[in-house]
Amino acid sequence: MVKPPLRTKTLGTKVSEEEFAKLEALASERGLTLSEWCRETLLANVNRQEEKSADSRGASHALMAELVALRAILLNVLFKLANGQTLTAEEMQQLIDRADSDKLKKARERLAQAAEAKII
Repeated sequence: MVKPPLRTKTLGTKVSEEEFAKLEALASERGLTLSEWCRETLLANVNRQEEKSADSRGASHALMAELVALRAILLNVLFKLANGQTLTAEEMQQLIDRADSDKLKKARERLAQAAEAKII
């Protein structure tokens, strides 16, 4: 049986009498000591924040991918129009397909560039 890691660090905070009573009541409802309840609550909150952060990254990648694709389509259409050319439905579909085919790769590249720029 694997032993859980030793808990050697302590967290502390000050609360009012009323806050303390509320916290104690919540812990008691769960059959936990106040210390156990606080630990569980804090760690559950951290885990939720990590999940939200991961969800946010996924949403950022998806949004960036769509923006990259939209930019590619828009620039290609504007270039053709500026040169007096028109687009058929088939040509437009080809532009969309091409933009969609590599939008995730380009989005990752752009997000990586942005992350590097913040570090430097």
